[in-house]
Amino acid sequence: MKTRRKPYWHVFAVSIALALVAGFASQETAKAQAMPNPASIVKATSYVSVDPVPQGQAFEAAVVMEISSGFHMNSHKPSEDYLIPTTVTADPPPGIKVVDTVYPAGELKKFTFSPNKPLDVYTGSVMLELKLAADPKLALGAMSIPVTLRYQACNDTACLPPVKVPVVVRFDVAAAGTTAHQIHPEIFTAKH
Repeated sequence: MKTRRKPYWHVFAVSIALALVAGFASQETAKAQAMPNPASIVKATSYVSVDPVPQGQAFEAAVVMEISSGFHMNSHKPSEDYLIPTTVTADPPPGIKVVDTVYPAGELKKFTFSPNKPLDVYTGSVMLELKLAADPKLALGAMSIPVTLRYQACNDTACLPPVKVPVVVRFDVAAAGTTAHQIHPEIFTAKH
């Protein structure tokens, strides 16, 4: 029994289809590789307002975000309910209380994907502030507070997946009555 050979055009068509699929897949891979890691979009640095922190005293901590040029993130109060807000969450050790978290206002900007409705976003340098209180019986010595910064970075055409970035606030605790020296006035007196 003879087997029929497939015409050359069939083999040619299958080859073209496979080449197109491979080309599309490599374009999608290149696009994915062109977008940076979401955690690399922001450089986050922590600061405290006083050194040392005396037992029983209120103080402030700040997380300053330097957002890469060409990127933005939604403010803490985004323009739309479906947008992911920027948040900073502290997990203080016993003896440290978070009294308040202060977020700056965003700025309204239009983007290619939202030409008619401006979005409330952060760009450039942004400070998120934690108002804290040290317990009068807080242990003396070095102390740290783990903080989680959550945001979704976008450029003018696409958004990256949301990301949680760990930040650590470090300071020294001194005995009650110790003189606390104001530090980082460029951060705490010149609010962003």
